[in-house]
Amino acid sequence: MNPDTVSVRCLTLGPLATNCWILKCPVTGLALIVDPGGSTEALPAILNQMKVVGVEMVVNTHGHFDHVWGNAEIRAETAIHSLDAPMLPLAREMAASWGFSVSPPPAPGRLLSDGDVVIAGKIAFKVLHSPGHSPGSICLLGHGLLVSGDTLFQGSIGRTDLPGGDSRTMMKTLKNVLLPLDDSLRVLPGHGPETCMRIEKLENPWL
Repeated sequence: MNPDTVSVRCLTLGPLATNCWILKCPVTGLALIVDPGGSTEALPAILNQMKVVGVEMVVNTHGHFDHVWGNAEIRAETAIHSLDAPMLPLAREMAASWGFSVSPPPAPGRLLSDGDVVIAGKIAFKVLHSPGHSPGSICLLGHGLLVSGDTLFQGSIGRTDLPGGDSRTMMKTLKNVLLPLDDSLRVLPGHGPETCMRIEKLENPWL
């Protein structure tokens, strides 16, 4: 399927400006929602504009509270890597330590591992385990897109000084998981503007 036919929309949500990505199948109208990082009050109107007929799954690229903030507000199965699932019951406590209030996210309906596939209608994204920012950080790869969570940003990478972060592991992820990827990939990060893999390989000092 031509990647240009996958409808992509970004909502920047919450006080930490988390990118929530909506990926819609053009054939069935079903969608994946990635990282609802704040109140999802505006989401129904956006889904209506995009003619989304149903949300197949909410995927969290990792378990930090600013990426699971809106899980409880969306009536859909949630999925997260098995190594970050233990963070979900702690989301409320973690948010409170930053001065925020978050509804406890529901238990995930699916635990992800490297190589798994998440599907909405006719679109499918492969799970790439990309630890470093957190033990269970993932990226989603498919249709010319890389949803990179907090692993890769425009000109930067995710911080490794939070609990569960590890700088050596992040360096291995960048070398072994991200650098081999195709230069043409459109990169949809967890924070900040989107970019592309070719530019990051040329200009990102971490790559």
